[in-house]
Amino acid sequence: MPVPITIPSPGESITDVVVGPWHKASGEWVQKDEIIVEIESDKVTLEIPAPESGLLHRVAEDGAEMTVGDVIGSIEPAAQRPTAATVQPVTAAQSNAAPAPSAPTGDGESKATSVARKLAADRGVDLAHLAGTGSSGRITKSDVLAAAAPQAGPDPPRRTAADEEGPGLSTHLAPTPSAVPAPGDRAVRRQRMSKLRRRVAERLVAAQHTAAMLTTFNEADMSGVIRLRKQHKEEFLQKHGVGLGFMSFFVKACVSALRQFPRVNAYIVGNEIEYHDYVDISIAVGTEKGLVVPVIRNAEVMSFADIEKTILDLATRARESKLALEEMTGGTFTISNGGVYGSMLSTPILNPPQSGILGMHNITNRPVEDPDTPGQVVLRPMMYLALSYDHRIVDGAEAVGFLVHVKNCIENPQRMMLGL
Repeated sequence: MPVPITIPSPGESITDVVVGPWHKASGEWVQKDEIIVEIESDKVTLEIPAPESGLLHRVAEDGAEMTVGDVIGSIEPAAQRPTAATVQPVTAAQSNAAPAPSAPTGDGESKATSVARKLAADRGVDLAHLAGTGSSGRITKSDVLAAAAPQAGPDPPRRTAADEEGPGLSTHLAPTPSAVPAPGDRAVRRQRMSKLRRRVAERLVAAQHTAAMLTTFNEADMSGVIRLRKQHKEEFLQKHGVGLGFMSFFVKACVSALRQFPRVNAYIVGNEIEYHDYVDISIAVGTEKGLVVPVIRNAEVMSFADIEKTILDLATRARESKLALEEMTGGTFTISNGGVYGSMLSTPILNPPQSGILGMHNITNRPVEDPDTPGQVVLRPMMYLALSYDHRIVDGAEAVGFLVHVKNCIENPQRMMLGL
């Protein structure tokens, strides 16, 4: 009797999902607990394993919108794995919907996503000789693109100050390379938005409609942080097993400022202000599927090493769609770093129901007055900072004071380390 494959609940209050890429085609043999399909909600992506060993029969295809509990396929149990001669051929409709993997079946079978299989077929890449970098060793689109690229390859991009930040700050995912259209090509393409991206869009629009959002700006001289990092980064890495990036300095600076200005760390709930005696900082992470904001819990009690390790773990699992729902909810303040993309200045949008978000930007040498020698102009590595805040709860003086406090912490990092 066929064993149904149903959509589990990704989390509380989530009822609608989209069927993501299938890792197996209809008619293929699957092993029990082998990942066979992904489902996407507006908050998380889940991998669904095979409930039994047997032949897979798919009902719902990629992109289908379903609800929790719906049946998307079934497994026809078998006592043993059939040989190639006894496997029933896939129908034409099934073949068009999901191309069979190009690698042979067996223990060494190539675990490639449907997108990777199609791209490999188009570019003549043999999946049997590729080692997957995705979860459970799956071959992804990036693996195929890397294998298809010429050995010489383009020159590496010019390194900037942002490239020296270390893993703690590089929390954003670079865009996936794509084919450049030929000159004069007037083709038009449409692609369905992911549930996650649609939900992010809704929340961003809602934030602008419900909050009295305002942005204030300042700039910080990064000389002290850069000097401190260069002096201790090797020893820090050897002792803690993680690089010392810039992000831990900004997390520490924001924790200090939020203690001084608690309403920036609060919510509006009805006609009341909900204050928080803890600091849970959300870190904006860009992924192929959309923006996610995993949360650093109780950042106020963390050391620099704890913060760097937590950020690296959250960012890595965000790119692999392995974050749990509870890891992306409940933050009290957000930090977004557009500087890794080269952004000079921006006005970040609030992350509801939070009342504040700090925007970081790229580091460039600019002429400024030397504070130690009035009237003397020097070149310093400067970063523009932006604080967007909800003016319903945070007054302008508080917002300006908050950003000045962050600036002072960054320009005097030794004070943060001494708890001053």
